[in-house]
Amino acid sequence: QVQLVESGGGSVQAGGSLKLSCTTSVDTHGIFCMGWFRQAPGKEREGVAGLYSGGTSANYADSVKGRFTISQDSYNNTLYLQMNGLQPEDTAMYYCAAAPGISYLCGIWSRYTSWGQGTQVTVSS
Repeated sequence: QVQLVESGGGSVQAGGSLKLSCTTSVDTHGIFCMGWFRQAPGKEREGVAGLYSGGTSANYADSVKGRFTISQDSYNNTLYLQMNGLQPEDTAMYYCAAAPGISYLCGIWSRYTSWGQGTQVTVSS
């Protein structure tokens, strides 16, 4: 069983930054893809960023490329999402996610099956 807990959300002005954190209950190194999804009001959940815990490549949605950076602290089983240049359209509930299995194809959003409770990000214009 994978337990995921997000933190770090909040309210910021446009152009501001936030850093989200996600702690996991199991060691995902070399086994799981870890990622971030988001869901805005009235919209479906969408993939934002994914990272293979044992690899070096990251995957990003086109809407966040160049602004968001996903990273991992393997020692602490913690996943991060550094969000810079936030815009109102980034307002959403952000979810940490995990994709069981050893595949490194972490940009295939349908692979993610475990979810955290979410942390709210609100960006004001």
